[in-house]
Amino acid sequence: MRLDKYLKVSRIIKRRTVANEACDAGRVIVNGKVARASYNVKVDDIIVINFGTRDLKIKVTKLNEHATKDNASEMYTIAT
Repeated sequence: MRLDKYLKVSRIIKRRTVANEACDAGRVIVNGKVARASYNVKVDDIIVINFGTRDLKIKVTKLNEHATKDNASEMYTIAT
């Protein structure tokens, strides 16, 4: 699954275009490298997203093409 789609489906970022812009701006890092929106996300990837002054670090636990509001949070865990 593409990185921008994963961020949208997992509801980490609200819209896919916003996720795409964040990737283009270099604010999304996967496994220590700046990632493009077309990066193919895999289970156990570590994603760091820079939201202004704070960073959100998550670990991918599941890949779903569609997710409801209730099970979207099962797609990742907050890493420390």
